[in-house]
Amino acid sequence: MRPLYAGVMCRSIKTLRPPYTDDVTRDDVEAAALQYVRKIAGMRAPSQANQGAFEAAVAEVAAATARLLDGITVRRPASSA
Repeated sequence: MRPLYAGVMCRSIKTLRPPYTDDVTRDDVEAAALQYVRKIAGMRAPSQANQGAFEAAVAEVAAATARLLDGITVRRPASSA
């Protein structure tokens, strides 16, 4: 069975967890969600008829992203003292 995540990512979405990024803001999460929805929908901006579905998807992806980031445990490298 093929894994759900095959290691391919939209190039404009940045990694939002330490040590790649510190101090992630809500704006960072929403920007990533917007880029994801744009990529999946195949459109930069939705038509008026699709605006509601597009905005709802961005909000849902942002919420899921925030939950994911809150739930990830990041191991810090051991200090060499």
